[in-house]
Amino acid sequence: MAIDVRGVAPLLQVFDMPRAIAFYRDRLGFELVNASAPGDECNWCMLRLGGAWLMLNTAYDPDDERPASPDPARQAAHRDTGLFFECPDVDAAFAHLRAQGIDVAPPKIAPYGMKQLYVVDPDGFELCFQHHA
Repeated sequence: MAIDVRGVAPLLQVFDMPRAIAFYRDRLGFELVNASAPGDECNWCMLRLGGAWLMLNTAYDPDDERPASPDPARQAAHRDTGLFFECPDVDAAFAHLRAQGIDVAPPKIAPYGMKQLYVVDPDGFELCFQHHA
């Protein structure tokens, strides 16, 4: 018998938690469901948008000395991670992102039939909102 799985919640390590929360909550529309501490200065949080779940964790523990800016090599490696969200109205997602001031290219249809809209979060993780065309 297979394992009974009801969903998945990827964990992303972020450099600046308040900036990441502002992007996901305030610009993309995710709901902040749970956090390790009140407010945006938490070290871990759980977000939800529709049926999609996402966890964010600070890349540096509170006791560690966080560098003044993100490590470029670490941030470049984030491009190896892509989150693909089922999104029935990709054109509406495009309009929403543009209205939020996010620089995003118009959706395109991939060779395998998915209409896709790509955006990169503040930590360099690629997000794709897609639906079968």
